[in-house]
Amino acid sequence: MRELFEALKKINFWYDDPGFNFGFIRQEYLEKIDRATGNKLIKVIVGQRRSGKSYIVRQFIRHLINEKSVSPKNTFYLNKELYDFESIKNASDLSGLIRFYKEEVNPQGKIYLFIDEVQNIDEWEKIIVSLAQHITEEYEVFITGSNSRLLSGELAGHLSGRYVVIEVFPFSYLEFLDFFNYENTKSHFIEYIQTSSLPEIYNIESSDIKRHYFQSLKDTILLKDIMYRYKIRDYVLLEDLFLFLLHNVGNLISIPSIVKYFKSKQRKADYSTISSYIAYMEDAFLVRNCPKFSLKTKELLSGEKKYYVNDLGFRNFLYPQLINDFASMLENTVYLHLRMNGYEVKAGYFKNFEVDFLALKGELKKYIQVSYLLSSEQTINREFRILESINDNFPKYVVSMDDITINHPKGIVHKNIWDFITNL
Repeated sequence: MRELFEALKKINFWYDDPGFNFGFIRQEYLEKIDRATGNKLIKVIVGQRRSGKSYIVRQFIRHLINEKSVSPKNTFYLNKELYDFESIKNASDLSGLIRFYKEEVNPQGKIYLFIDEVQNIDEWEKIIVSLAQHITEEYEVFITGSNSRLLSGELAGHLSGRYVVIEVFPFSYLEFLDFFNYENTKSHFIEYIQTSSLPEIYNIESSDIKRHYFQSLKDTILLKDIMYRYKIRDYVLLEDLFLFLLHNVGNLISIPSIVKYFKSKQRKADYSTISSYIAYMEDAFLVRNCPKFSLKTKELLSGEKKYYVNDLGFRNFLYPQLINDFASMLENTVYLHLRMNGYEVKAGYFKNFEVDFLALKGELKKYIQVSYLLSSEQTINREFRILESINDNFPKYVVSMDDITINHPKGIVHKNIWDFITNL
């Protein structure tokens, strides 16, 4: 335990500044976490690997110390991704390490407990729930994970709603502009969608290294977070399914259609396997689905869905032939920014028309059509006619890459995409 504690001292603020690289300050997430503190709710910070969760946690610990006058000794940070803590296998090991920390550091009052990538500790929920709800000692617990199933099964049962979720996305377009001190221009927006939104990629200049970075990240997620976790035997099918979804971003597809596709390639695939593999990729925040919704009956329609990738870098660097597929990239980007801004997003259907996105947040509702360029009268009529057919007073938008906007007599707003997503 002494050896573990010495390793722990190196990444905590108890005696000396650990010399962290705090990275780009993601103020929006710090404010979200700050608003959630001051209670016994467990703060669950989730998101794809390399989306910046660990940086945000370290930034928040510094915020507690510098801005909230919390004693450094009252903050406990463990990153389970570090090899130094490989021996912390289960809840009992974690409990023992926390007890040793309390004996050695002797914190007084509330302890702010941060466990990074908590899913790597077996039965972690037992100690986390116990500490968060402790009767005689005061803890405020923060956990991070790269799998949305942190919120399912035993945890949800134990907590009964006693948690708050903060989801971390890759960089938004506004964060990208701030990082590089860019103006909001069409050329910078194109640069944004043709690279990646993962923070680490901006410190890499070589295209080859960027490609290797995404190859490694893809392998880690598919192998470690999915194949080993769920004991999958057909890794090739899993990888090919991910490739299929990358090539079909924004297309309406169903599980049976995917099964049919693979069978046409003489590949063994069935409904249950394909459905499970996609669910695993969604759990790991690798892809996201957008369900089909009837604007007439106001209900979700089973069967077909649209799928989007959590970061376009997987397409741009692993399959560069897709980098000029602007229509899919734009739709993917608008979808992600709606989600980043707290909207529930659905693909709307009405009569014979498809509305790219129905975005809902509380009482707010928006209809959005995404088009690459309104390059002809036929395209203009098609995109606007779809929204004209919806008879309500909620805002309706057509967004595109056009430099010049079109004034519509019936109040449908046309905006360029780089302005639209920065003003959601």
